[in-house]
Amino acid sequence: MLIHSASQLLTLTKDSQRGDRLGELGIIPNGAVLINGETILETGTSADLLVRFRNEERLDASGCVLMPGFVDPHTHLVWAGDRAAEFEMRLQGKSYMEIMAAGGGIQSTVNATRAASFDDLLSQTRQKARRVFALGTTSAEAKSGYGLELKTEIKQLDVLLKLDTEGPLELFPTFLGAHAVPKEYQAHTNDYVTLICEKMLPELKWWWGANAQGRPLPFVDVFCEKGAFSLPQSRYILETAKALGFPLKIHADEFENLGGAALAAELGAISADHLVKTIMEDVRVLAASQTAAVSLPCTPFGLVEKEYTPAKELIQAGGLLALASDLNPGTAWCGNMQFVIALACRYMRLTPAQAVAAATINAAAAVGQAERLGSIHPGKQADLLVLSVSDYRHLAYQFGGNLVSKVIKKGKVYSQSELC
Repeated sequence: MLIHSASQLLTLTKDSQRGDRLGELGIIPNGAVLINGETILETGTSADLLVRFRNEERLDASGCVLMPGFVDPHTHLVWAGDRAAEFEMRLQGKSYMEIMAAGGGIQSTVNATRAASFDDLLSQTRQKARRVFALGTTSAEAKSGYGLELKTEIKQLDVLLKLDTEGPLELFPTFLGAHAVPKEYQAHTNDYVTLICEKMLPELKWWWGANAQGRPLPFVDVFCEKGAFSLPQSRYILETAKALGFPLKIHADEFENLGGAALAAELGAISADHLVKTIMEDVRVLAASQTAAVSLPCTPFGLVEKEYTPAKELIQAGGLLALASDLNPGTAWCGNMQFVIALACRYMRLTPAQAVAAATINAAAAVGQAERLGSIHPGKQADLLVLSVSDYRHLAYQFGGNLVSKVIKKGKVYSQSELC
């Protein structure tokens, strides 16, 4: 199939973009892309490709931007229930940690997720997955973390494997048993850490090998934060996971700087996420590493906070900056990467080009998939978006709606009428 006559074809770079290179979009005016099955074969101008490939099936993208599908490298896609009452509590002045200490927060969703059947959890998650796909997210990382016991954590991962098989949204699972300390271990946090390291992780590795059809092991993540897991506890969990062969991620510096970003760099984690309170020393350590810095601007927006990830400092230090939604029921029930881009431009002062690159090729790098996702180059997977506007800057300029008119996943075209 030849997709042609795009007002702007955003090819981006084949690999991730660091530092001052962030924002290289590789724009081809009046661009065209030739795909075969699930794979991109060639890119160029429409004038050239329309002549050379006269007999191919065609998709006319006149007046539209053609770009890579969004990759969302940090979501909590699979959960049951909602926490609308907590939103009202925050408006009344209660902090995230105060709500959590009062029995709300993550524990509230844990209770609902533990109680949900597999089929109910699958149905609720499928609906969320279809919504984010319609908004242009063609691939996403998705975490467990609302079980805090092995049975429910595995139930969440099983849902993710099922949905990934169904498609069209492609999913990269993460085990987040260290999302919070469950109520039954509130006075014995170290015992829960020991349980994760000595029982959950080894049993997870066995279960994954028996049920995940030869897929690579999932990421292992930990919420390194005051009120959750300390830096030494986080180190123990991540070092144990690494020794078992799991790739690593970390929630770090959302509310306080505990050193989680530097720990991620030291251990070779694929990403360190949140990074609102990261100090300059740790910014430089992170920037000198291969660990991606993943910013989640929907979270401080959802919490009505004033501080965001120090994106400019990370860029100036030469870091690898990515954007993600943090889709979750407590602080950011938003899986719209278009809105993430709009927020990043307004509150982190990224240019639209930088934000687009951070939401595509760099986001792919933050899940270890930059070699096949995140940009439009021969040999990469044919995951593309057709936007209903002629200039990509509208992704930042407009907000609150959906500029995606068609989603192309592995070469298959989905119109909005099919997705609604």
